[in-house]
Amino acid sequence: MTTEEAGSPVAAGVLCPGCGGHEVPTVTAARVSKGAVRKNLASRLEKGPDKTGDGCLHFIEGMVMTAAAIAFAVWGKGEGKPLYLYGGAALAVLCFFGTIAVVRGEKREKEAAAAGEPRADELYRPARYCHGCDRVFCPDGTPWQGLLTPEQFKKMVWTEAGYASHLGSSDKAKTAEVPPWTLPGR
Repeated sequence: MTTEEAGSPVAAGVLCPGCGGHEVPTVTAARVSKGAVRKNLASRLEKGPDKTGDGCLHFIEGMVMTAAAIAFAVWGKGEGKPLYLYGGAALAVLCFFGTIAVVRGEKREKEAAAAGEPRADELYRPARYCHGCDRVFCPDGTPWQGLLTPEQFKKMVWTEAGYASHLGSSDKAKTAEVPPWTLPGR
């Protein structure tokens, strides 16, 4: 029985295959540990993109901008200024349809994140992180094999879960090379 089964995030007797270290925590526990801030592990070991918003705030913001543009157009009509009237009307239409596009895009991203969650969990849950050698591994070699850097691990999980397009251009995981032998069947 591991201590993880007894409620602890550290597997008893699990050795790191890289450095032989003991007391190797799960990736989830490593993200919230004291050393996580020092090594910036919280972002290096993210399971997936944070897509928890519902788009409501962006909808409200967009409708406020649309209302302001409509008010501008109404003011232009009352003052006899056609440039303000037509400009305000065009701006209102642009704000309205832009808001709808943003909210629909957020909805699609949230649905994609939810669809990839089971696959991300499958790869993420058994993973262990060794603070000694800064590597991630699965103790029994399933569902994936080998030692990976946190960036390689993040890229592997995000790619397999369908989140790879959400890796930012400044994220080191985007350029990390994941060895082809890592996942079984590849």
